[in-house]
Amino acid sequence: MSNKDNEMDDWEAAMAEQAASEDGEGEENTNADEEAVRTAELEELSAENLDDDDKRKLDAILDIPVTISMEVGRSQISIRNLLQLNQGSVVELERVAGEPLDVLVNGTLIAHGEVVVVNDKFGIRLTDVISQIERIRKLR
Repeated sequence: MSNKDNEMDDWEAAMAEQAASEDGEGEENTNADEEAVRTAELEELSAENLDDDDKRKLDAILDIPVTISMEVGRSQISIRNLLQLNQGSVVELERVAGEPLDVLVNGTLIAHGEVVVVNDKFGIRLTDVISQIERIRKLR
């Protein structure tokens, strides 16, 4: 088993452990959590229902690399203030503490999420995925 497989198993185990601990927390938080977090229902991507041409097209795009980034917040400052930044400086962001992070793919907002830590590494748990219709609407 490769190191990458071990890391994935660690993530899966940690996420399952966290889900189990959240289930054990008080019932008073359950309704609020259910309203705040929706489970994304996705159709299974299956090549069985595709003809050869569609399979070839799908194979062509599945290996295209994309850049995924998580954004805590933004701020605009003047170049004068930028040049005065040094170690220990604090830059105020427009976001309030506790707000979800933006998850961007190639600069396009696709989801919101929260930071999780698993085995001393940061990760993002998606809490809200932007619908395709909404993403298209934002492009216009």
